[in-house]
Amino acid sequence: MRVSDVVAGLCVAGLMLPEAVAYAGIAGLAPQHAIFAGIAGGTVYALCGRSRFAIVSATSSSAAILAATLAAMPVAAGDRAVLGAMMVGIAGLLFLGASAARLGGLTGFISRPVLRGFALGIAITIILHQVPVLTGVSIAGSGLAAFSLGLARSVPHWHAASILTGTAALVLLLILRRHPAIPGAFVVLVAGIAASFGCDLAGQGVAVVGVVDTRLEMPAIPDLTWNDYSRLIQFAVPLVLILFAESWGTIRTLALRHGDTVDANRELAALGGANLFSAVLQGMPVGAGFSAGSANEAAGAASRAAALVAVAGLGAMVLFAMPLVALLPEPVLAAVVIAALLHALDPAPILRLWRLDRDQFVALGAAAGVLALGVLDGMLLAIGLSLAALLQRLATPRIARLGRIGASHDYVDIARHADAVAPPRIAIWRPTAPLFFANAERMLGLAEVGTRSEPGLRAVVLSLEESYDLDSTALDALIEFDRAMARAGFRVQLARLHDRARDLIAAAGETDLDRRSSYSVDDAVAVVEATLARSKATEASS
Repeated sequence: MRVSDVVAGLCVAGLMLPEAVAYAGIAGLAPQHAIFAGIAGGTVYALCGRSRFAIVSATSSSAAILAATLAAMPVAAGDRAVLGAMMVGIAGLLFLGASAARLGGLTGFISRPVLRGFALGIAITIILHQVPVLTGVSIAGSGLAAFSLGLARSVPHWHAASILTGTAALVLLLILRRHPAIPGAFVVLVAGIAASFGCDLAGQGVAVVGVVDTRLEMPAIPDLTWNDYSRLIQFAVPLVLILFAESWGTIRTLALRHGDTVDANRELAALGGANLFSAVLQGMPVGAGFSAGSANEAAGAASRAAALVAVAGLGAMVLFAMPLVALLPEPVLAAVVIAALLHALDPAPILRLWRLDRDQFVALGAAAGVLALGVLDGMLLAIGLSLAALLQRLATPRIARLGRIGASHDYVDIARHADAVAPPRIAIWRPTAPLFFANAERMLGLAEVGTRSEPGLRAVVLSLEESYDLDSTALDALIEFDRAMARAGFRVQLARLHDRARDLIAAAGETDLDRRSSYSVDDAVAVVEATLARSKATEASS
């Protein structure tokens, strides 16, 4: 084991403990459930995962989703931890099933703008809910509007000692952030415990963590109906989606920085095992959080051994430092959570979308969905927005008219290239998106209208380079387009037709259309020009 891994692991262990206690508070569970989750998740991922930087433990977003789930399920307060562990176990099984089905590629259907918007919305939500802890008040109200109103009304009751404690911790964290090699969270943790002991903060009304019960006991399974289990599975699905989206984003980002190789399906399996082990220990959901992974990278981790050192360090603190952790002021934990999420408030990624004029409303919609509807419904809305943006882009009909650049074999959009010239008597059309059931008829209809509206045209070249495959609706639309153009006296020649689409055309019995297919636009134009020349010669001789 390298020295750099030992140093990095100890630095990360100092971050994992205060974050675990804070995230347990977000989920409404006792701290040990997040601590055990960090031990279980970190161990399994270090043995089964592929990222040398990822630290798999409880995360802020999964804690928020778990809190929303537990609030929606009709169980007694004493059964919340067991119900949470059951949900974590279901999530682990879903991860393993997705890995077995090789579904890692489906993460691409949750677009980055949606993830950015979701991260912004959940960061605002979590930070807002840490303000009462930081100010020493209790706020009722589950919705954002009710909570914000309650927070505003509580200002006269804010506790000065709690505010001073939390603000000092937050300022110290922000200062130490400039020195990544220093475990800022651990330093603040120790300083908070020292201040609590030396200044008797509990005696001055500052809330402290209190005794953390780290004993493992056999839980009693709550009496649930089949409908309750069904709802639990429904809640587990968005949990899995956001956990993997967040984890894969962290893992992939860190891997790209260092030229490492990672596989989405392998990561699904590792996260599945990590969550199953966490469920066995009655822990919270676990994933690869960006803050812990970045801290591990900044501290100089060279292999997954750093994660094992971090787990060992966390375990040592559980065994020997829990009486001290009981003195930890809760405003310090709120400061740790706020500091860990401040990067998600950076408006630069969304401002960049505005400059690009791409997907900015999708990102803002995802953020607004989380703020207005809550974490679970907001996540579902975010996924819906991601898919809706994809369908809107694919279904919007746009077709380009192509022309040749000089004497070359290159054909480009004549609307964007003034030096491109369309060949005489031939219209070359290229759909700008794959043909499928939602856009095929409209795109081919645009090609037909454009061809018919220009006198002198005698043939059409249809370049299908964007369509790797065709569904039955797109196939029927293509056949109908060919026949309609033939009735109108136009010859249709296909270009750049992929083999799968060609096989489908042949299977449909359209052998003539199959034969009228060329590998390139230039070849298709040459075939059409030769055909038109023969037709002209035949007409002249007759």
